[in-house]
Amino acid sequence: MTAPTMDRRAAVKKLLDARDGALVVTGLGSPSYDVHAAGDRDDNYYLWGAMGGAALVGLGLAQARPDKRVMVITGDGEQLMAFGALATISIAGPKNLDVIVLDNQHYGETGMQQSHTGRGIGFERIAAACGFAEAAELRTLEEVDELALRLKAPAAGPRLFVLKIKAENLPRSLPPRDAVHVKNRFRAHLGLATC
Repeated sequence: MTAPTMDRRAAVKKLLDARDGALVVTGLGSPSYDVHAAGDRDDNYYLWGAMGGAALVGLGLAQARPDKRVMVITGDGEQLMAFGALATISIAGPKNLDVIVLDNQHYGETGMQQSHTGRGIGFERIAAACGFAEAAELRTLEEVDELALRLKAPAAGPRLFVLKIKAENLPRSLPPRDAVHVKNRFRAHLGLATC
């Protein structure tokens, strides 16, 4: 019997509906489409052409703004490219960074080839081994409801949660692709000068 998986857009919407002021950084491809489908906002930072960069951009933002919670929403393929980011995040130890990995166990952007997570690699186990304060795998929307509440509580360090999602390519909901525009509106949201 196959373990249950959840609808990616429903899961992301639940997390974003309860974001409570968190800044959101998205990984390349489908995670950006999922976040945009839940509602485009100035405090969403969409990464284009930065494969593997989401978790580390989130780390930099969390360090620069310890007064804000930062939520990275990325995919298994994107996070596999940045495997070492988990060790770096753990050593840095931000208490305001949550990494959400949407794991369909496939490389959805390049043809749905099976990814390493489909062959047994578990990011929650890797994050725990690196020393994350909390790490878990979720398979149901009910667990996401509980997670949305838990993320509002203060953390002892970085947290990582793997959401096992259906392997499907949904219609794209394209956020702005102008990187300067995305950067400037994000900076303006934070009260910083734009350039």
